[in-house]
Amino acid sequence: MAYSMGNLPVGAYDPDRLVNTGLGHASMDAGGGYTYFDKTNEFSAVAGMTYNWENTDIDYKNGIDAHLDLSASHFITSQTHLGVVGYVYHQVTGDSGSGATQGDFKSKVSAVGPQAGHFFKVGKALWYANLKGYYEFDAENRAEG
Repeated sequence: MAYSMGNLPVGAYDPDRLVNTGLGHASMDAGGGYTYFDKTNEFSAVAGMTYNWENTDIDYKNGIDAHLDLSASHFITSQTHLGVVGYVYHQVTGDSGSGATQGDFKSKVSAVGPQAGHFFKVGKALWYANLKGYYEFDAENRAEG
């Protein structure tokens, strides 16, 4: 699988507000993934990179980040699986602009945890629910946990 995703600045961004409806800048994320599934075991990996444009309201540009998401599970029935998930996030270039008062402020974080998923019918449609929990560690320049 290959993917790309974009973010456009929408809403009224105000640097003096604690909460805003948008990020205040555009971004583009692209990457690829692979899933192995043999009807009993599943393994998935998705890797990508995100490029951010400048938030002109605060003269701040986030650096480029790389991220990897992993999932492995075993089906205990034909509809229910249990497994483990994790991710790694690493900012590969620093933040910039006159608003970057703390320097390049590169951040990173890793996480691992359990997951459970279940397929079920709603009318004639097949639905899926998945619950994941993450324990974050190795955080730098971002909130941990």
